Amino acid sequence: MKMWLFAAAVALAPASTVFAQSPNDAQIASIVVTANQVDIDAGKLAASKTSNADVKTFAQQMVTDHTGVNKQAVELVTRLKVTPEDNATSQSLKSGGDTNLTTLKGLSGAAFDKAYIDHEVAYHQQVLDAVDKVLIPSASNADLKALLVKVRPAFVAHLEHAKHVQASLGGK
Repeated sequence: MKMWLFAAAVALAPASTVFAQSPNDAQIASIVVTANQVDIDAGKLAASKTSNADVKTFAQQMVTDHTGVNKQAVELVTRLKVTPEDNATSQSLKSGGDTNLTTLKGLSGAAFDKAYIDHEVAYHQQVLDAVDKVLIPSASNADLKALLVKVRPAFVAHLEHAKHVQASLGGK
């Protein structure tokens, strides 16, 4: 399954506060690409740092899925002649992703695994809220909206996978 996800900023704040106003298609494109890259970076770090097989598998899946969706997103915006527009949300995603990486780099072993997976669970839940309440309703281009609708089931699958890993680690 392919999907894109939002970073720590979305995971830690309700969708209505992250998006002060409805983003336009160019801003949604920037949010999609940024969010994918943030999760690719976290997944690469987790895959290289963990010794837990379940965490490693999950992290590698995040890298694969987000890389694939970023490719699809770039192809779509190129075809639509939409230039991604940097905005407060994409900047916040990048900043939150950098903060998350800094935190994770300071951890190791079980503490690392728990922090990574706990973040992924919260993040995936919030991304579902953002997709449903802000991004799909805000997308004006039919192809962009269709892509968002198409990938939504993957958000659910990733959330369930992250919860399963979290439970195996003795988490929430």
